[in-house]
Amino acid sequence: MKSRRLFWSIVEKLEDLIDQGICPAGSRLPAERELAQTYNVSRPTIREAIIALEVRERVEVKTGSGVYVLAQKNAQHSAKTISAFELTQARALIEGEAAALAASTISDEEVSALKKALSDMASPDIADEADQRFHHIISQATHNHAVQLSVENLWELRRSTPEIVAAYNDVCSQGIEQRIKEHTEIFNAIANKDTAAARKAMHSHFNRLINALFDASEARELEEIKRKTDKTRGLYSISHLSK
Repeated sequence: MKSRRLFWSIVEKLEDLIDQGICPAGSRLPAERELAQTYNVSRPTIREAIIALEVRERVEVKTGSGVYVLAQKNAQHSAKTISAFELTQARALIEGEAAALAASTISDEEVSALKKALSDMASPDIADEADQRFHHIISQATHNHAVQLSVENLWELRRSTPEIVAAYNDVCSQGIEQRIKEHTEIFNAIANKDTAAARKAMHSHFNRLINALFDASEARELEEIKRKTDKTRGLYSISHLSK
């Protein structure tokens, strides 16, 4: 369990090196032994981090040669084809099942961590980080590596795709009380080890979110229609002829 929790921190550190250009596309990452010494973790933890990076298409493992950093052009192009609505539906499906599974496998330590993340959501300065941490803890509490990777990949799209970031910012900044209420229902269900209630609470959360996304989209479209109508009205108005 310890290495499964640790490897995500190694993934983040290695991605930072890649994103900052310290390990550019085409370069080879340091050897497994060197990485283990650098980050003071076991070699199996490094292997899990490399697997995660490979799944996320950040690196390519070449047998007998090493681990090489991949260019992100294709990954970025793929991300741009995914809308906020598609992402939210996928998150509802996957995170709903993750919540149900976590309800039957979560440890007391993870329940405490989940409760702390929920409490931190009340602080505006760290609410978004706490929200992400809350969902991350649930995925970890499934104790299923594949589920963890799936959830993390969806969150990566949530964090890195500009259109999705903008869409979520429009709705996540509204109604903090409702946000906390929904996450409290998810927490209570998981803490009570009620799998059906955990799934339902997570689905309800995302159902509200996707409806908020549609409302925000409609508001933007109406504003654009009004702007174009005002422009046309000004173009054809005859009021200025009498001045």
